[in-house]
Amino acid sequence: MPNWLEIVLRTLIAVVVLFSLTKLLGKRQVSQLSLFEYITGITIGSLAAYVSLDLEANWYLGLISMVVWTAISLGIEFLQIKSKKSRDFIDGKATIVIKDGKILEDNLKKERLTADELLEQLRKKNVFKTADVEFAIMEPSGDISVMLTRENQPLTPSHLGIKVGPEQEPQAVIMDGKILDEPLSTIGLNRAWLRSELEKLGVALENVYLGQVDSYGQLYVDLFDDKIKVPAPQQKAALYATLKKCEADLEMFGLTTRNAEAKAMYEECAEKLRQVIADVKPVLHR
Repeated sequence: MPNWLEIVLRTLIAVVVLFSLTKLLGKRQVSQLSLFEYITGITIGSLAAYVSLDLEANWYLGLISMVVWTAISLGIEFLQIKSKKSRDFIDGKATIVIKDGKILEDNLKKERLTADELLEQLRKKNVFKTADVEFAIMEPSGDISVMLTRENQPLTPSHLGIKVGPEQEPQAVIMDGKILDEPLSTIGLNRAWLRSELEKLGVALENVYLGQVDSYGQLYVDLFDDKIKVPAPQQKAALYATLKKCEADLEMFGLTTRNAEAKAMYEECAEKLRQVIADVKPVLHR
């Protein structure tokens, strides 16, 4: 067999084996790596290159070595799951670098982290003053987690005592101009509903790059043609306006009628509707 053809075949085999072993190791191997996982990734990659190019040696020995490295890595991962001491020894412990707005220089030296590097990591978290930081910790992965002081934390509805409705994962029902039936059925909708919503927006199915339905049944679309502006769904706003109009009508009827019994009925209905509006307002105002 010619050398070039043998290299092609070996490379294909190495790619397949490397892909299979990486899938077996899991998502952590391609995201935030621990020290041992980093070493494992480099070693397996080097072995794959050896299998592809070293024509003088027995190439299958490289495959065996890759499998052994993967087995060791899996064994260590299971050991980490079972034992916290093993996790602390292999991955290391988190280190506090800022506390109460004060930088802990000794801990920075321990992690061999300079002030410039610390400031860079803080800027990535949109933090530009160390005095604004209540607590910052360097994770075993090397990332820095930051908790701002209470007065510098972003304002949320809970700070204002505002209740908001629950939010579920939006479902992609159109992609590349094609209807996705499985997500539609997941949220209890069908193609007829989807086509009617597209007609309301004045949009053709084939011009939709991505269409998503939120947990309240509102359709949002992104078009291939970015010059076309699609109006945002107004169903919730229209429903809220209708409820407020009904409330105002009931109050007006109660003020204009001379019948005491009817007046009491209108006022009671207006009060009940007012309570309903208060209950659904967090959902309709999302």
